[in-house]
Amino acid sequence: MDAIASLIEGYRAFRSGTYRQNEERYRALAAKTQKPKALLIACCDSRTDPAMVLSTDPGELFVIRNVANLVPPYEPDDHYHGTSAALEFGITGLGIGDLIVMGHARCGGIEALYESGRGNPPKGEFISGWMSLASKVADETLKTHAHLDRDETLREMEKRAVVASLERLRTFPFVREREADGRLRLHGWFYGIGTGILSIYDKASDRFVDVPDVA
Repeated sequence: MDAIASLIEGYRAFRSGTYRQNEERYRALAAKTQKPKALLIACCDSRTDPAMVLSTDPGELFVIRNVANLVPPYEPDDHYHGTSAALEFGITGLGIGDLIVMGHARCGGIEALYESGRGNPPKGEFISGWMSLASKVADETLKTHAHLDRDETLREMEKRAVVASLERLRTFPFVREREADGRLRLHGWFYGIGTGILSIYDKASDRFVDVPDVA
C-alpha cells in the first residue's frame, strides 16, 4: 500500500471508529467558536505530535508548527508572517492565557545549524534564513559547551533555542503586555522523542526539569 492509500485507509478507520463514537462532540465543536486551553508552538517534525504527547482532545490545543519551533521577532511589515499571524490570532483573537514553546530532541533544524557552524550550511532557499533565528544560540553553545560531545551539544542547542524563543515572544507588545498584567503565562518545554520524557524550563535555575511520571 502506498503512502496516500495508507492515509485514506486511516481516514476510513477514523470515520468508522473515533468519529462515530464521538460524533456529538465533533458536532458541538463545529457549532461554536473554538476555545483552546493553551497555545503551543511546536516543530513540524513528523515524529512529534503535541496532541498525542499531551493526550489532548480536538479543541484543546491551538498549535503553531514550524521548522525547529522558532519564534521570529516582532516585525510588523508587508512581508508574510505565518507564525506571527497565528500567534496574534491565538492571543488577541481567542484570548488564550497559556503560551508554550515546545522543543524536542533530534531536531533536524538545529542539527543543520550545528553542521553549518562546521562549514556545512544547509541547502535550499529558505532553511538558512529561517534557522538564522537561532544562530546566536548555536554560536554561544559551541563556545560555552566545547567540552560536550556532539549529541550533548545538540541537546543543549535545542533547549537554549526554546529559551531564546521565549525571549523573542516578549518583543510582541500584545504578549509583553498580557504577561505583565497576568493575562498570559509563558512556558518553555522540551520533549525527548526516544525517552518520552517532557521537561519544563525553570527560569530561577535556568534549566529544564523533568516532569515526574506520577503526580
